[in-house]
Amino acid sequence: MTDRDAVLRRTAELAGDFLKRLPDRLVAQPVDLAALRATLGGPLPAGPSDPGRVIEALARDAEPGLVGSAGPRYFGFVIGGDVPAALAADWLTSAWDQNSGLYATSPAAAVVEEVAARWLVDVFGLPPGSSVGFVTGATMATFTALAAGRHRVLERAGWNLEEDGYVGAPAIEVVVGDEAHVTIFASLQMLGLGRARVHRVAADGQGRLRADALRETLATLDGPILVCAQAGNVNTGAFDPLPDIVDAVRSKANAWLHVDGAFGLWAAAVPGLVGHVAGLAGADSWTTDAHKWLNVPYDSGIVICRDPEAHYLAMALAASYYVVAEGGERDSMNFVPESSRRARGFAIYAALKSLGRSGLADMIDGCCRIARRMADGLRGAPGVTILNDVVLNQVLVRFAPPGSREDAEADTFTRRVIAAVHRDGTCWAGGTTWHGMAAMRISVSNWSTTDADADVSVEAILRCANAVAADRSVLVGA
Repeated sequence: MTDRDAVLRRTAELAGDFLKRLPDRLVAQPVDLAALRATLGGPLPAGPSDPGRVIEALARDAEPGLVGSAGPRYFGFVIGGDVPAALAADWLTSAWDQNSGLYATSPAAAVVEEVAARWLVDVFGLPPGSSVGFVTGATMATFTALAAGRHRVLERAGWNLEEDGYVGAPAIEVVVGDEAHVTIFASLQMLGLGRARVHRVAADGQGRLRADALRETLATLDGPILVCAQAGNVNTGAFDPLPDIVDAVRSKANAWLHVDGAFGLWAAAVPGLVGHVAGLAGADSWTTDAHKWLNVPYDSGIVICRDPEAHYLAMALAASYYVVAEGGERDSMNFVPESSRRARGFAIYAALKSLGRSGLADMIDGCCRIARRMADGLRGAPGVTILNDVVLNQVLVRFAPPGSREDAEADTFTRRVIAAVHRDGTCWAGGTTWHGMAAMRISVSNWSTTDADADVSVEAILRCANAVAADRSVLVGA
């Protein structure tokens, strides 16, 4: 057995041990940052180190700083876990070490991406033949989609952006909902369209873009327009009224409609939830994350465009040394902002094939059912308010101390409850500010979360709230 074989076998044992402990370990724990830096740090060794010892030390020394985000009681940031086939495929991906930018560098990676792309377009009910790119996450997916839209609306206005740049180009108007996700603005910044010059359209009480307000805004605009809608509000899970939005956007001569569906797009895979995404196929581009509800390892974002030519022209690369496909093969780099890139398609392919259509639907629907279960378990407890309609996998919770009449006290109390939950470690839920109110945000996105996990997490959250209430100093804002 070579040293490499021994290291890989031991690494598999260490990984297996971590996964075995994951359901029962504290989801997170207070970290001594100085100690973590000291243990993992120090000067770079002057010479080579034994690989086996390096891996043993890494597994041991990183443990205090690892968060159980792959486990069943992590409810933060819409982070999914890893279905077994996806995790195993990701291990193979690292072992194979394929550069998936060109067909020539990995025919297998190229074909797997073709197949996975076709499956995804079908699952989401999008136009057949739509082009797909596999990127790091929603930010780069949105960047790519809006770059395609930018190309097409300027081309219609008689401008070749890729050749001539922005100087002298027609101005592009950008319209977003008032609760658009930050990745939209990050993408606009990188595209040179700016974060602050957008037209923001009013949203309703659940964060849904108001179609009537969109029509009023569009009526004031001419020329090239990019419109961004949302399938799954990051706080409430609510869906913008896509049929009305599609109608409004199509009333303009030169507009591109993008839908941010980082996690909400997966509702299209569930018969009981597909009504939320009615009108989805009428858009021009879509983004989602596989490392959210498909439960594949990080990182894994997806961009889809109904206009493959605009997608290709906005992203395509060329160099004298590239071995470019000429027989219809897929050169994946032409649909993403990267050339050298990890072969993310393998994990997506394995997840979809292992789950199948019904397994995917059951996983997503199960998370939504558990979210409702947690909301019901918290609702009605003293001082607890559920702020949103639980239509998907998101639950917004606000806590008020006994006898409180001031929103400021509830803000402070809610934040302290969240901090107490983090210290407790039974589960992990993030904090947010929604409509000016501090809230706990529970996102159920993991294939392995059970009813028992939900119930023990609700008990822990209420226990922490009671403990914070017992500390009377909270009432004076100490």
